[in-house]
Order: sequence, then C-alpha cells, then structure tokens
Amino acid sequence: MKTKQIIQQKSSEKLAVFLEKNALHKRDFAEMIGVTLSYVYNLIDETVSFSTRSTTIERIATVMEVEPDEFTEYKIPQEPIFVDETVEIIKEYLKTNKISVVSFLKSFPRKKRLEIVDILRGALPLPIDYKELQLIGKTLNIPNEEVYSLWEKRMKQVLESAGMNVYSNSALVDSMFECAKKQIMKIS
Repeated sequence: MKTKQIIQQKSSEKLAVFLEKNALHKRDFAEMIGVTLSYVYNLIDETVSFSTRSTTIERIATVMEVEPDEFTEYKIPQEPIFVDETVEIIKEYLKTNKISVVSFLKSFPRKKRLEIVDILRGALPLPIDYKELQLIGKTLNIPNEEVYSLWEKRMKQVLESAGMNVYSNSALVDSMFECAKKQIMKIS
C-alpha cells in the first residue's frame, strides 16, 4: 500500500492564498491582525520570517478560520486558555448564519476590527457596553432577548471580578438586572 506524502504548505504561501481567495486587501488584513501593511507584504514575500509571536499567529488564524497550530511557527502557550461560553455563542452564530470571519469583520468600523478578532480568539471578553454588544447581535441576527442574556452574563462576570458575590447578593443583583432589562427592552 502506497502512502500519500503530505506536503506542508509554507505559512507565507498559506497566507497569500487566503488573501487572494477571499479578495482581501493586504491593508485590510493588516488592520484586522494589528500589524503594519509593510509587515504583511514582507510576510508574503518572505522578506521576514513568519511570526513566531503567538498573539500574531492566533490573530491570523482567527481571521483565516483555522487553528493556530496549522502554522509550523506556532508554539502552544504554556498557560491554559480560558474559553468563554459567550464567545462560543458568537462563533456558533457565525456558523449558523454562514458568515465568514472576514465578512463579519468588514461589517465593523476599521478601528473596531482588531478588537473583534481578539474577542473571537478568546483574548478579550465580550464588551460590557450594551450598544456594542447589540451591534454584534444585529450583525449576526441574534434575537434581542439573547443579546440581553449575553450582556447580563458578561455584567455578572464584571461584578464578580470586582469582588461582588453575586450569589449572596442575589436579591440585589436580580432586582438590578430586572430593572436594566425593562429599560433595555424598551429602547431596543
């Protein structure tokens, strides 16, 4: 039985093919991953070595919708990666709506795209600003009730990280979110 040899594609080639296939301008890609335009050109032309910085590779992988370890330069971080269930919900809506990450990113202002990439790769939590979260929700056709639910979970995380025990203060927390929900749903 003959085995087929797998030829590993260079990371720079993989990137060039992705940009061409998605008709994504190098400038837009550079903004999405937080690097300069000249750096993207140098990566593709192999003038510089492909990045070994895990943050950069994770951002590239997020935009390309592949796993970071598909790049031979990627070194798995030693610290555990926290997987936020709210970010997983956003990713699920991307799949359900058959929206590519590139298309999703293009629906946001240029200055916001890098932040969205970092949210998708798990480096940043969802925003606590309801209007920002609502914009993400509208882009992905997430019902207002579910957007509110995501916001409430995120706000509870913030309260807990600030030192509040949301369980022992459940009456206060429930009352606060009941009031917030009435106000938010009135506006939506």
